Amino acid sequence: MATSNTTTTPPPPQHQQVDTATAEELTAKAAHKRYEGLMMVRTKAIKGKGAWYWAHLEPMLVHNTDTGLPKAVKLRCSLCDAVFSASNPSRTASEHLKRGTCPNFNSVPKPVSSISPNTALLPSPSSSGGGGAITVVHGSSNRKRPVVSSSGLSGSVGVASSAYPVTAVGSTYQVSPLAIVDPSRFSGEMAMLPQQPHLMLSGGKEDLGALAMLEDSVKKLKSPKTSPGQALSKTQIDCALDYLADWVYESCGSVSFSSLEHPKFRAFLNQVGLPVVSRRDFVGGRLDVKYEEARAESEARIRDAMFFQIASDGWKVKSNGSPGDVNLVNLTVNLPNGTSLYRRAVFASGSVPSKYAEEVFWETITGICGSLVQQCVGIVADRFKAKALRSLENQNHWMVNLSCQLQGFTSLIKDFSKELPLFRTVSENCFKLASFVNNKTPIRNSFHKYQLQEYGNAGLLRMPLRDYEKMDFGPVYTMLEDVLSSARALQLVLHDESYKIVSMEDPTAREVAEMIGDVRFWNDMDAVHSLVKLIKEMAQEIEAERPLVGQCLPLWDELRAKVKSWCSKFHIAEGAVEKVIETRFKKNYHPAWAAAYILDPLYLRRDNSGKYLPPFKCLTSEQEKDVDKLITRLVSREEAHIVLMELMKWRTEGLDPVYAKAVQMRERDPITGKMRIVNPQSSRLVWETYLTEFKSLGKVAVRLIFLHATSCGFKCNWSWLRWVYAHGQSRAGMDKLQKLIFIAAHSKLDRREFLSDEDKDADLFALANELDKDIVELEKPP
Repeated sequence: MATSNTTTTPPPPQHQQVDTATAEELTAKAAHKRYEGLMMVRTKAIKGKGAWYWAHLEPMLVHNTDTGLPKAVKLRCSLCDAVFSASNPSRTASEHLKRGTCPNFNSVPKPVSSISPNTALLPSPSSSGGGGAITVVHGSSNRKRPVVSSSGLSGSVGVASSAYPVTAVGSTYQVSPLAIVDPSRFSGEMAMLPQQPHLMLSGGKEDLGALAMLEDSVKKLKSPKTSPGQALSKTQIDCALDYLADWVYESCGSVSFSSLEHPKFRAFLNQVGLPVVSRRDFVGGRLDVKYEEARAESEARIRDAMFFQIASDGWKVKSNGSPGDVNLVNLTVNLPNGTSLYRRAVFASGSVPSKYAEEVFWETITGICGSLVQQCVGIVADRFKAKALRSLENQNHWMVNLSCQLQGFTSLIKDFSKELPLFRTVSENCFKLASFVNNKTPIRNSFHKYQLQEYGNAGLLRMPLRDYEKMDFGPVYTMLEDVLSSARALQLVLHDESYKIVSMEDPTAREVAEMIGDVRFWNDMDAVHSLVKLIKEMAQEIEAERPLVGQCLPLWDELRAKVKSWCSKFHIAEGAVEKVIETRFKKNYHPAWAAAYILDPLYLRRDNSGKYLPPFKCLTSEQEKDVDKLITRLVSREEAHIVLMELMKWRTEGLDPVYAKAVQMRERDPITGKMRIVNPQSSRLVWETYLTEFKSLGKVAVRLIFLHATSCGFKCNWSWLRWVYAHGQSRAGMDKLQKLIFIAAHSKLDRREFLSDEDKDADLFALANELDKDIVELEKPP
């Protein structure tokens, strides 16, 4: 019996099986983690945030055939289905794709990023004639741009630098023949470069220009530069820079010279085809030329005039300024034809003595007309009426020196705040209310809540410094406006639970609550606010219109009528209010007001017989005497009795109705809608051409009725004044600043622009605020 020997392999021990299973699971886990990481990288790369080769390489898991668990990660080429290790995807892409191992890679369009930045494009050895194939060759590390060769050149290799190789012909880019370089220069370098397979372009050699164009676009996107604008001629450039200089000079400091060198402004100049400008150029020769031109024009116009008036503003110390602030005192020349010319600027710190102002006035007069000082008819200034102006008038009998009407009206507000108990009461109550609301946190939060609900914005009530109203009522007026505009929110605060809690412990809260609930409190505040607003609006109109001296009496009569109506509306006793007005009127009054009012044909009145006679009936007996005194003072002693006889004739005969109607002819202003005199110069021209029979009185009339009643004019940017305060001892700097101010003022006065850029911006934002308020009101539910 035969026996067969069979060997049976014993099963592995149980602990060995467990270890094997554990190792396979760990391998599978590591492979899966590697796979997920590669897939995440590939997904980002496809979205443009990774290497170019991930578009052709796909991670894949290789599974164990026995267990089915992942055992490795491979990379599969999507072009040829070849499989590679996933240990180094970059090397796989370089060896398989770039070096031409993949048979299908050359036929696929390449992204720009797949071309190494230190590669060169060389003609293919296998390309014949004008073949379009190009070879990718890795250049040395110091070559920053790819170079493109022009194929088809016998015995040479053309290398085109990216700075010059491509020119636009029609809609295509072509390799420039100027870019051909002798290959012997690079023979040693190229011999060391490894040869690469062909980079095939589907369009052949015509794609070289398109490829260069694409690279140029990529370069511009990576480092964008402002493209220059259309080339301008030298004449156009000079003209444009001249306009730019005018704008900078005439901005009165709103545009700083440093902004000319701002990168964005330089980019703008480059965009429009202008060269870069230097701030030194704008404060150098260009400034001197502009100043000389403006000065020559001003001098010529002054010489053409027979007489003039000096206007000076800036002497008045600002009540809200600090002791060291610098005031810009402007000295302007007013001509009979209605134009104003800037003369000079004086910088004064704080309050100056009247004697100094008198010397400045006289130096200005003699600087204009030399020894012929009678050409200066008079001075109008915002200060020194009682001393400097009166002193010069007493020394020179032909002069008429006036105080500024704008200052008279604005000073009236300060007079009311001092003299009327109503102003003090309203100021104290509003200050107490605003202080309580701003300082009590629960009340302030509640107030802001109702402000947002009612008006769409929230903020503190603006308050003046304590006792500030004694110097300037302006901040108090601002506080009144805030309280009045927040009336609805304040009334809602009283009904809020937080206010009730505070009222239990704080007696001030109960006092404020009683005040807010009192109708008289709101009526008194409305009365004060209305009166101040009335005067402010008249002052703003005076500043804009710049009335002549003959209009002074009608202006004060208009003010009296408006204030009387105000007293009637708010049930205020007229006596105390009229007393304040009359006191201020007497401080500002000058006999020239009455004389100009009588002599100006603009104010003639038609009587029952049809004659146009001067309005003597509107004058008081004292004012009639002032007319006689002033007219006789303005002529020589020999002419005194003659001028009084002519005045009597003027009083009884007046002016021919036709000429009177022509002088008083009005038309509606298309901008403001107000009625204006058609020809403001008619009053003076009638005396010079038609009323020639009044020889002595005519000379007085033409020198009197053209006088300005306000001194306000040019406004300088406060940044210049800060420079004066810091560097006022610099002679060269002050000289340039004087020139800048002269150019700016000359231009603004020529255009009759009397508002500063800051005032215009304030008006713009105020208009936007009014529109916003209207929108809020419209959005409220009915």
